[in-house]
Amino acid sequence: MKKFWTVLDQYFKHHRAVGYGLVTLLTAGGERLFSTVVFECPCSASWNVPYGLVFLLVPALVLFLLGYMLSARTWRLLTGCCVSGSRRGCSTRLRGALVCAHLSAAASLAPLTWVAVALLGGAFFECAASGNAFFAKRLCQDLGSECEAQLPLVPCKQAKKNEVQDLLTVLKAQSQILGWTLIGVVITFVLIFTSISRCLSPVSFMQLKFWKIYTEQEQQIFKTQATEHAAELAKENVKCFFESTKPKECNTPSSKEWEQISSLYVFNLKNPHYSLLHKYVNGSEKSQSVRSSDGGTVVPILGFVDSPGINTTAEL
Repeated sequence: MKKFWTVLDQYFKHHRAVGYGLVTLLTAGGERLFSTVVFECPCSASWNVPYGLVFLLVPALVLFLLGYMLSARTWRLLTGCCVSGSRRGCSTRLRGALVCAHLSAAASLAPLTWVAVALLGGAFFECAASGNAFFAKRLCQDLGSECEAQLPLVPCKQAKKNEVQDLLTVLKAQSQILGWTLIGVVITFVLIFTSISRCLSPVSFMQLKFWKIYTEQEQQIFKTQATEHAAELAKENVKCFFESTKPKECNTPSSKEWEQISSLYVFNLKNPHYSLLHKYVNGSEKSQSVRSSDGGTVVPILGFVDSPGINTTAEL
């Protein structure tokens, strides 16, 4: 039992890294399954390109959209922003663009993994490239016009000439070069983005560590308290229904108060708080509208405030 709690404690400490690692492994495994079990190149000049590109890009698009859907920050941004008369309204253009860019970067992990692993495997690229006229002209420069006609048959190993069939090795090599190039570019971009966001961080390294701990603790305690309060309110209402009595007074936050802690977090250097809840209980939100937070800025490195590990779409 002690070992179990040790493992669980390590998971909560590193849940984000574990989550990204798990997403990467599942995506890579899914690609391997698709390429070996589901994928079967038609070996047709007219169908190779669309068939190969569909398997290469459509799952990546689906994973990208799922990344948006599974992010609690997406629904924080969208929930209630289009309601007529809402005081919160939609975010300003600049702030909305920054948040969407951050969401897109986080959602791109799985689709980029899919494309990279697919290119390293080579099956999808081989099928698509073998039916493309541009690749056919470049690969068959010294092999005559018959090579271009037989090239779509190469993925199925049905080419009559051995020198044409040997082009499959060239296509696989090109695919793997593109895959490793994509991996290198992505890692470089992540390193640059992380370095810049850290460099522009308004708080120190140790305060940032404390902030992450605070955010996780606040969300866990909030969920516990909310569950207890909801259970108490439900119990009182059911009891009053069956006993035909008036309910006892049970203080529940108003819609305005819920709205105050439900918008996206922005950092204000003059009046910093660790969360919107922290800001609200300290009185800076109680006498002001939600739009008063427009004086703050969206800081990429503080994106975890809106989307801690416990606050996922599944929880919502």
